[in-house]
Amino acid sequence: MFHKILIANRGEIACRIIDTARRMGVETVAVFSDADRDARHVAMADQAVHIGASAPRDSYLRGDAIIRAALDSGAQAIHPGYGFLSENPDFVDAVTAAGLVFIGPSAAAIRKMGLKDAAKALMADAGVPVVPGYHGRDQDADHLAAQAQAIGWPVLIKAVAGGGGKGMRLVDRAQDFAAALASAQGEAATAFGNPDVLIEKYILSPRHIEIQVFGDGTDAVHLFERDCSLQRRHQKVIEEAPAPGMTPEMRAAMGQAAVRAARAIGYCGAGTVEFIVDGTQGLRPDGFWFMEMNTRLQVEHPVTEAITGVDLVEWQLRVASGQPLPARQQDLTISGHAFEARLYAEDVPAGFLPATGTLAHLQFPASARIETGVRAGDTISPWYDPMIAKIVTHAATRDAALRALDIALCDTEVAGTVTNIDFLTALTRHPGFAAGQVDTGLIARDIADLTHPANADPRDLALAVLGLAGLDQLPPQAGFTLWQPLRRTIAWQGGQAVIAVRPGSTTVDLGDSQHDLTLRQGVWWIDGSPHPARIQRHAAGVSVFGRHARLTLHPLDPLDRDMAHAGGGLTLSPMPGLVKAVFVEAGQEVAAGDRLAVLEAMKMEHSLTAARAGRVAEVMARPGDQVEAGAPLIRLEEEEGDG
Repeated sequence: MFHKILIANRGEIACRIIDTARRMGVETVAVFSDADRDARHVAMADQAVHIGASAPRDSYLRGDAIIRAALDSGAQAIHPGYGFLSENPDFVDAVTAAGLVFIGPSAAAIRKMGLKDAAKALMADAGVPVVPGYHGRDQDADHLAAQAQAIGWPVLIKAVAGGGGKGMRLVDRAQDFAAALASAQGEAATAFGNPDVLIEKYILSPRHIEIQVFGDGTDAVHLFERDCSLQRRHQKVIEEAPAPGMTPEMRAAMGQAAVRAARAIGYCGAGTVEFIVDGTQGLRPDGFWFMEMNTRLQVEHPVTEAITGVDLVEWQLRVASGQPLPARQQDLTISGHAFEARLYAEDVPAGFLPATGTLAHLQFPASARIETGVRAGDTISPWYDPMIAKIVTHAATRDAALRALDIALCDTEVAGTVTNIDFLTALTRHPGFAAGQVDTGLIARDIADLTHPANADPRDLALAVLGLAGLDQLPPQAGFTLWQPLRRTIAWQGGQAVIAVRPGSTTVDLGDSQHDLTLRQGVWWIDGSPHPARIQRHAAGVSVFGRHARLTLHPLDPLDRDMAHAGGGLTLSPMPGLVKAVFVEAGQEVAAGDRLAVLEAMKMEHSLTAARAGRVAEVMARPGDQVEAGAPLIRLEEEEGDG
């Protein structure tokens, strides 16, 4: 076994690897960028090495700096985590050439699975079913359009070097193909340096079911399936294991196909074989097809660990150090059901835009397994994926595990940035999902209901106002005069209320309603009934948290400027990011909905469009500019009503 390993990653996966390494008595070396100097993974590791500036290309994608850090620190092996260099075969070759061990598959195996078209041909030869489609090298637009027409609509355009939904477009009609192709190729070129695409038949009512495999270079086993069908924009939101509705025959067929795939490339380490499944007639052995193989540990690996009792990182370290597979196929069994929800800093009502901010308050429930790379006080950086945590629950049945996830989400407290926690909670309560009726289109079909903002309970608002006034920890008699209650107006961003303090109680007048509040033995009573919620002060303001409460009030900042005067003539950056392209110039006429610019933020491209028709008065950003949230990018000439 290794005595010291370097982790070529950051965030929650780096922390996850450190946890297992420490339990096994293996020392760890963390690497960090300028932005991550004070990160949790840096504090957890036995040793940490600075490798460059904040941008991934200047730090976590610098294979030479990472290898040098491993050699200088005395590490024997490098664990890549996922993302960054984890599936870069050139990096694997460089690690091996330096006399170090890469904790993962060989460069040859990664190359065989790295391009989707070649991988599908290889899988077909190995007897693994593949989706009908075009995987050829001719990338002429007319040729690709003809192939799509021959396959039959709808089709899915996918980057051959892709992953994470990038370079992927669904096309329903021939007339939309050219624009979708150009968009997919552009995003693929930006994300992977390779614009080539393949085209596949789009499966109606598709489910995304993947098989966890593990090999030692000569043999392989599978650790059953995960259902990752709950997706938005081809990115996973909630994963579970095992898959609802799975039959023993289907599980055996998929497991055997995945093991054949791993054996065909001499796979070593943890990997995932992803299948698209036709869910129109239930799960059946002839209704699944190979999509791709992820030659690394997956984000959602904890649900597999929960139902099998296996520590996949421990297996990775053992096999990479030369030990055989820790278990035979007949030794592996399923126990219970598990869910994983991905908690992100993102603005759901604004279209799931990635968000930044300082985590003024962060607290997780003890009832769930939490995988996180951040702590209270940490900043969500614009340079990296905005994941805050993975929340994992496990129970004897699917219903119990889903209820446990709902409770864990309700008991998770975050303040200082917007998150998708309300969206995740809505998903746990979706009747179709609760019944196991899942497919990759579920979120898109019900997006309006799932993202509809919940009405704040006025009692929670009254509590928050009390906290904003600083009266939540004072005895009820404090501050009142002899005969008259003390009145005070409290204002915050978006509203105001009047507080009246009397002997024994406090009244909060919200305008639409009035509420009497009393603290009795640590429990708030509102309007004569106990209200199980608590007030939390933090740097961003005051929050109220409870099983059914999640509300934050931000105090007024006299330096804030109201941008409402900008009207529809000013295009602002919705988030921190990099300006990838600008499509207009001063004096140009635009129509409502025309593309003005493309912003790249947190590994995704976002098109910015004109809110109204008009003439461009000024272009205030150029391609290559790094901009902050709210930065003005393009201004249209004023029209009547602007200003």
